[in-house]
Amino acid sequence: MTPRIRALDALRGFAVAGIMLVNTWQHAPHKPRTGIDSTIEALFQSRFYPIFSLLFGMSVVLFLRRAGRLRLVARLLWLFCFGLAQHAFYEGEVLTDYAFYGLALLLPASFLSAGPPFLLLAAGVTVWGVWAGGGVLLIPGMFVLGMALMQLRPPARLLPPFFAVSALASALLVLAWATSKSWTTPRDPRVWTVYTVAALTGAAALSTGLLLLLRTRPGARLSGVLEPLGRMALTNYLTGTAVVVLTAPLVHADRTRWSVVAVAALTVAAQALFSRWWLTRHRYGPLEWAWRCLTWFQRVPNGLESGRDHHRAVPDPRLP
Repeated sequence: MTPRIRALDALRGFAVAGIMLVNTWQHAPHKPRTGIDSTIEALFQSRFYPIFSLLFGMSVVLFLRRAGRLRLVARLLWLFCFGLAQHAFYEGEVLTDYAFYGLALLLPASFLSAGPPFLLLAAGVTVWGVWAGGGVLLIPGMFVLGMALMQLRPPARLLPPFFAVSALASALLVLAWATSKSWTTPRDPRVWTVYTVAALTGAAALSTGLLLLLRTRPGARLSGVLEPLGRMALTNYLTGTAVVVLTAPLVHADRTRWSVVAVAALTVAAQALFSRWWLTRHRYGPLEWAWRCLTWFQRVPNGLESGRDHHRAVPDPRLP
């Protein structure tokens, strides 16, 4: 049985928190714009879904190793159902996109996983290159790249140079994007391309920067907060979008826009506390457990004792 990889759980929790901030901001637009709007657009928007998509591709590799392709099909079909249910109250959901692209690309890509990892890497770059257009079209390429990274397992010594390069590239591209808005229209495809690449390099900088931080003593404490969020990512994502919908009128009416930060921060704090409490009593989050039961077509035990060895959270020696 495959144990959990704590660094990936923490990174997933970080992405869940970032998505909450961006979704709260996106679904309560306001004019005139404030410094908070400009900061979120320049530094956070479109940075967290690439991270989440990459991790989804990585998790599929782990799932395939213990469950096989037929169970993966069932898992993705049920994810699509979760997305349809969410769509009833939140049109911006991405679960249906994840399920669709998972079936369309991850299943075929799984046959490449038996070969050299560079085949998956080339496939991911090709998919992203063909479909590069931002939004949900970033998802399929990141899925396959995630599978490739899980196969390659790059050594931790590459984190510092990769962080430095991606952070510098992101800063320069954000500056270029902000400058270009002054002499062209926001709908200019050149502006969108610069912003998309800036978002991807920003996602790389945020994720590698977090992985480096997790290797420090303060990072260990931060990991204790982020890991439960990541282990209950589906539960936290769906409950977070419900909060976004319910608080949208309040956030929209706030001219200072500080309510965007307040709603996101309070929600993530409540989710972190609840996730930590829940996982001291259960192996899986509420919706994660339901998803697992549906995937396996049976009631899966959700007590700690029944799965202590299988779900023991241990560090991976090839990850920070």
